[in-house]
Amino acid sequence: MADKRDYYEVLGLKKGATDEEIKKAYRKMAKKYHPDLNPDNKEAEEKFKEVNEAYEILSDSDKKARYDQFGFAGVDPSYGAGAGGFGGFDGGFDFGDLGDIFGSFFGGGFGGTSRSRNGPQRGETLRTAVTISFEEAAFGCEKEVTVERVEACDTCRGTGAAPGTSPETCSNCGGTGQVQQRRQTPMGVFATTGPCPRCGGKGKIVKTPCKSCGGAGQVRRRKTIQVSIPAGIDNGQILSLRGQGSAGRNGGPAGDLQIVINVRPHPLFRRDGADVYCDAPITFTQAVLGGEMEIPTIDGKVKYDIPEGTQTGTTFRLRGKGITNGRGGRGDQFVTVYIETPRNLNREQKEALRKFSETLKEGNYEEHKGFFKKFKR
Repeated sequence: MADKRDYYEVLGLKKGATDEEIKKAYRKMAKKYHPDLNPDNKEAEEKFKEVNEAYEILSDSDKKARYDQFGFAGVDPSYGAGAGGFGGFDGGFDFGDLGDIFGSFFGGGFGGTSRSRNGPQRGETLRTAVTISFEEAAFGCEKEVTVERVEACDTCRGTGAAPGTSPETCSNCGGTGQVQQRRQTPMGVFATTGPCPRCGGKGKIVKTPCKSCGGAGQVRRRKTIQVSIPAGIDNGQILSLRGQGSAGRNGGPAGDLQIVINVRPHPLFRRDGADVYCDAPITFTQAVLGGEMEIPTIDGKVKYDIPEGTQTGTTFRLRGKGITNGRGGRGDQFVTVYIETPRNLNREQKEALRKFSETLKEGNYEEHKGFFKKFKR
């Protein structure tokens, strides 16, 4: 953990960057290190993961605030374990340890309660990734993802006890999962509270374990889940499916399933937010005389009238031909044209072109004329 790079540095930003700056930087870096653009490149793959991790923290206002104030320790309690940790305490100091410290003096733990394994525990949140096409991201789609998760055992229904039997309340701790010990010291009698050694802090004892789960009450299974990916989702965004992670314990809720969306680059289109960009070639004749041409969009081909005298680099706007913007509308498509110079002309074509060129005057080339005027100055 100690060799992590600063999240702002990962995205090429300075501390205090705005949400828009963070989003823009993320798109740029995610595209740069995307696995589809860097096949078999382990370094790019690691950087792509690093960029996603940085964006996950900085795009969340609460996590960003904690990170800005406390650094990695504010968003990852395990940061620095064994090497100083948060606040410079050696041995990976955990604020949860305060419960044990105060419990040794007051017999009850910090805030009057102590941690117990027999209370409800939330299940683990899982993460996976799915790759979709540019069009699927634009219009939405259905995908299947397969994950390995912990589920309650069907045989014992999560109790850990064989069918026909039930877990028994631990007689040593009375079902609390905690026991108190008193010891005499020169300063007086001190009490400490810790997990019950007989039930391991669970408060229950399974005398006849379930054969299907070995008494754990849970089993690991591969699960295929149908996922609805919404229209307009962008590369690197994360879908969170509530309750689709691993099962909780002792009545605790299941964790979530987070799905990182990877969008494959398109051979023609580029995206910035809800807008789509592409470059299109036009012929010399189309550029000079104008005319109708077909332009590809994510909806299919559309016809567009190219005006006379169109220059390379001219950009046309197709309204509403972009991607769903999340507000009930769509972005636009911007088409930048470039003139394709004809190749492999025969003798007659070249001669005709020379004769045509001789009919042109300086006024037909305004930019050419202006360029040499600047040169003379």
